[in-house]
Amino acid sequence: MDSLLDILFRSVLSIVVLFLITELMGKKQISQLNMFDYIIGISIGSIAASLSVDDSINYWDGIFCIIVYGSIAAFISYLTTKSIILRRFFTGTPSVIINDGKIHYQNLKKSRLDVNDLLQIARENGYYDLSQIHYCILEPSGKVSFLPKAQYVPVTPNDMKLKVTENGLCSNLVIDGHLMEDNIKQIGKDIQWVETRLAKMGYKDVSELLLVICDNKEQLTVYTKDNHEDVKIFV
Repeated sequence: MDSLLDILFRSVLSIVVLFLITELMGKKQISQLNMFDYIIGISIGSIAASLSVDDSINYWDGIFCIIVYGSIAAFISYLTTKSIILRRFFTGTPSVIINDGKIHYQNLKKSRLDVNDLLQIARENGYYDLSQIHYCILEPSGKVSFLPKAQYVPVTPNDMKLKVTENGLCSNLVIDGHLMEDNIKQIGKDIQWVETRLAKMGYKDVSELLLVICDNKEQLTVYTKDNHEDVKIFV
């Protein structure tokens, strides 16, 4: 029993430390994982796992080690924002895979990709015909960006000289039966305004609603908990 409690304590402790270190390292570590971040992530994860189950490791030794790795990652991230040379060294540079519609074979090899990998990535991005691609770039994060040829670029309202209005951001006014007061204030409304509009739509009990969304035209979209169907109304 004592052993289980010890593992529980170590696990909770490692999770708390990992959360704090992640906050220190920043969201970039999560959204834009490059080779250096990958190495740091694996190392910290391995240390945290060992700290949880290996009782021969002192608590503070494990925590200190995680802090060291996290601090190094944060410091390197800071340096890469100040120096282009260090940025290229630690995070890498983009690699052009398709240049002007032609596959750059040498860059493909350097990126450890083969033709089948390229075809798969292209299909995943909606390109089943490579002849439609003007440029293809492998980003340092491992993601692939595509620029289609001009004749395959989707038509936009600007191309058709159409006048459009900006959509703006939608606000979640109710989530899982709870009124989001901060979101309501951000759109310049109050709780009474929301409840009045919902009552006009036939929803008198907010707790029965799964989600209520308001767009920049004050149009409400309601999802109920029972059937999750949406209802729209202009107010």
